[in-house]
Amino acid sequence: MSYVGNRPEAIDVVDFKWQSVQTSSFTGIAGYAYPCNTTSSALTVTLPSSATVGDAIAIVDYAGTFTTNNITLTSSAKIEGGTANKLLGTNREGVTITFVDTTQGWVATSGVNEGSRSLTPLPYAINFLVLAGGAAGGGGNPNNSSPNGYVGAGGGAGGYRTSTQTIASGTQITITVGDGGSAVSTGAGTSGSDSSISGSSVTTITSAGGGGGGANKLSGVAGGSGGGAGAPANSSTSVGAGNTPSTSPSQGNNGGSGFDGQTTNTNSGGGGGAGAVGANASSAVGGSGGAGASNSITGSAINYAGGGGGVTDSDYASGGLGGSGGGGNGARTGGTSPGSGTANLGGGGGGARLGVNSGISGAGGKGVVILSVPTSSYSTTTSGSPTVSTSGSNTIIKFTGSGSYTA
Repeated sequence: MSYVGNRPEAIDVVDFKWQSVQTSSFTGIAGYAYPCNTTSSALTVTLPSSATVGDAIAIVDYAGTFTTNNITLTSSAKIEGGTANKLLGTNREGVTITFVDTTQGWVATSGVNEGSRSLTPLPYAINFLVLAGGAAGGGGNPNNSSPNGYVGAGGGAGGYRTSTQTIASGTQITITVGDGGSAVSTGAGTSGSDSSISGSSVTTITSAGGGGGGANKLSGVAGGSGGGAGAPANSSTSVGAGNTPSTSPSQGNNGGSGFDGQTTNTNSGGGGGAGAVGANASSAVGGSGGAGASNSITGSAINYAGGGGGVTDSDYASGGLGGSGGGGNGARTGGTSPGSGTANLGGGGGGARLGVNSGISGAGGKGVVILSVPTSSYSTTTSGSPTVSTSGSNTIIKFTGSGSYTA
């Protein structure tokens, strides 16, 4: 460090020992200035690990190519108070980087053509789970005439999608979390609502709400996973199609078909799940909901997006079971009420039976959007009050309502 009298003066670029043009990665030495030519490739500059207060190095964009091929700054000491690497990414940038203390480590103390920020955080990978709201099961009260009982089918689970994207620092990611479908007493169940992520430089991911469960003489509704078919009585019904609209990989599965016993045991199909189709009803029992999918984004394996169970029109058997991952059970004639899908697992609701719980079906479970980011890169900038936790080296941001995260 230079001095004026007994007063220390900040190192100026003219005090540095200028080195030859650098074309490959190197470890910097305090008191040296390095013109860096990144015409052919990006470079990594390792800042000195054994540094004292006032140590500084200078880096200059020799050929005006830092925007195309960045300089990555790395150090075993902190950079701007954190452990993450930084970028020099502006053409014709020149910057002096000084070690100030062990708390902040290396910081930019002067520069030219550095844009809005001399040391830019690196883009980093974010893992996403985007789960839509599950659908309600079909209602148990008459929607038209029938010689047999009224048995609703299981609701489809919310669409289940995952994504890994590299996001630039400063990008705002808008989060939308879909609601589960409302319970019904008549007709097909209410479909769930979509969940999504979007933003500048973000590949938009939209998961479709689950399709409502069918009801007496009514087909299941298409959706992220489709609703089961209602029990037909001398009538043809169809299952609700899953993966609607189509995505790759698939976001869900079809519902199961109903069974027409003509005079007895008229049972309905299960709703589709993220991991399996809804089960078909048989002469003995309503179809179970399709299984959900296991995901460990939070650090623990959790099943999401199970389909709702169909109704069993019998006093001697249970209703169709909800699929693993939050699916609700279907009702049965003997008095077992339908179950709702589990909130924030996107499960489908169970189908309803006339005379049981006033014929009201199980509601769909609300969706969820979860982000996993490297803790060293986590910005702390969120809206919408997500739950924030850590798992290993990652920070987990769980949105149960709409909001945003700024990378």
